[in-house]
Order: sequence, then C-alpha cells, then structure tokens
Amino acid sequence: ERHDPEVARRLRKLGHDVVAVAERDDLRGLSDADIFAAAIAEERAVVTENARDFLVLARAAAAEDVRHYGVVVTSPTRHPRRPDARERLVESLARLLEEHSTAGALRDVVIWL
Repeated sequence: ERHDPEVARRLRKLGHDVVAVAERDDLRGLSDADIFAAAIAEERAVVTENARDFLVLARAAAAEDVRHYGVVVTSPTRHPRRPDARERLVESLARLLEEHSTAGALRDVVIWL
C-alpha cells in the first residue's frame, strides 16, 4: 500500500502481472494479515517495506503448513519512496521477476531487495 502504484503500472508495461494495493478498492486499508491472505488466494507475492509484520506472517504460514507466493522486502534506504527514486525499484523488481519467471518460483521464499 505504501509503494507508489506507478511502480506497478511500469512493471505491467514491461509485461509483468502485478497490482498495487493502492489500485484496488477491495485491498486498500486492509490489515497486513488480510493483504497476505489475499495475496495467497491470488497466488501473488507481496512487496513491502514492512518486514516486521510480513516476516511474522510468513513464519506463521510455514508453521501452519500454508503455502505463500513470496514476500519481497524492500529497504526504504535502498529504494526510497520518492518519485525521483522510483525507477530504481522498478528496475530491481523487474530483474527479480525475470530471474524468477516460472510459476511458483517465489513460493514460500522471503527475499530482501
């Protein structure tokens, strides 16, 4: 929800199937647990700066034998949420998606970007 939806738009222009929470009325304002559950239901990875909460959710999923489709943790230092720094995040995510292009490639994985 914190990442600019322009990141998702640019990634879609590159051919990637991505959505931003801020683009979807059904996701905006949901709790982290509900966002994580929606991502699992849609077989999507989560990209977030919120390592603390999403790592807990990923560990809980593993403990309950629930498969998730990846958690990608971004650093506000390396990928600040400023318009002038947006392209670096787009490039990093595009590279990650290209390197993990097969279905389920990020399943149950946590990646620090």
